[in-house]
Amino acid sequence: MKAEARQARLVEAMKEYFGEDTRRINHFTKVYNTAKTIGSLEKLDEKTYDILCTAAIVHDIGIKPAEEKYGAGHCGGKLQEQLGPKPAEEMLRRLGYDEETVKRVSFLVAHHHTYEGVDGADWQILLEADFIINAHEDGLPLEAIKEAGRRIFKTDGGRKILEQNFGNVLET
Repeated sequence: MKAEARQARLVEAMKEYFGEDTRRINHFTKVYNTAKTIGSLEKLDEKTYDILCTAAIVHDIGIKPAEEKYGAGHCGGKLQEQLGPKPAEEMLRRLGYDEETVKRVSFLVAHHHTYEGVDGADWQILLEADFIINAHEDGLPLEAIKEAGRRIFKTDGGRKILEQNFGNVLET
């Protein structure tokens, strides 16, 4: 099955997973589209691009088990990283993803709020895409966006999209 068709099936599975939680559905679809754009601008190889897109779709899957375990609103980044890999792996295996992809996506889900030790373009771009969308959704102050832009953003594509969304935040 082509990667795009598999990703479409995964988007549908994640919509079912989150049910009527349109906030979560809208978030992951925005991160997915932003990650796809940055990945294309960065000219990722096909496998890395597919892993990035897959991870962007499921990156917040840990929110649901965190809220089930700790209550509504208790789903911070570290809880998402701790509780997300297992349901992500289960969903990806059920949909027929190969084990290499399952393991890398699981790792990315477990580190999508971890900014140290970034070891690949897929992880870097996932961080950048998620930050851009979170900055919008959370209404981050411009100074916080500027600081994060200087500290976190490494790809040309991510930096371009950050500035398209927030202005000249990378100027010194």
